[in-house]
Amino acid sequence: MKRAVFLDRDGVINEVLTDRVKFVNEPNQFYFLPGVEEAIKSLNEYFDYVFVVTNQGGIGLGYMKEKQLHKIHDYMVAELEKKGATIHEVVYCPHKPKAGCECRKPNSKMILDLGEKHKIDLEKSYMVGDTDTDIQAGEKAGTRTVFIGESDPLANAVCPNLKEAVQWIIRDIKNHKK
Repeated sequence: MKRAVFLDRDGVINEVLTDRVKFVNEPNQFYFLPGVEEAIKSLNEYFDYVFVVTNQGGIGLGYMKEKQLHKIHDYMVAELEKKGATIHEVVYCPHKPKAGCECRKPNSKMILDLGEKHKIDLEKSYMVGDTDTDIQAGEKAGTRTVFIGESDPLANAVCPNLKEAVQWIIRDIKNHKK
């Protein structure tokens, strides 16, 4: 079985709700957070897969077309590749926030589907996110969880940014090999 890290997108990989950008609806509104490229590159050394799992309710609400979202994700993946960092697959929930679908986090369908498709050992994998819904989705899927922010009582760890989250994850997998 293989191991993976599942990353939320907005607030983990890229800026959102800042002075520079409110929502990302075009590639030119996508700004990487500091240290993200190096962090993902480090994850690539320790994990078989790095995935992005993201709620994108703006599609269901009519703020953006799926074609635009694909352009944003293609841009993100290509820019990371230029720095030697690989995202193996990006999956998203396009439904409205209150649609009641199985794929929207805090539900775990996106993680479970990727796990099945790629034969992932979810108990040896990690979900990293900046909201309670990300942490809840990871818990429901059976992964370890890392919260990006100041506090989350459900998460296995809390870190201020992805770079520090990756350092914690690497220490954690080394500790669990004993």
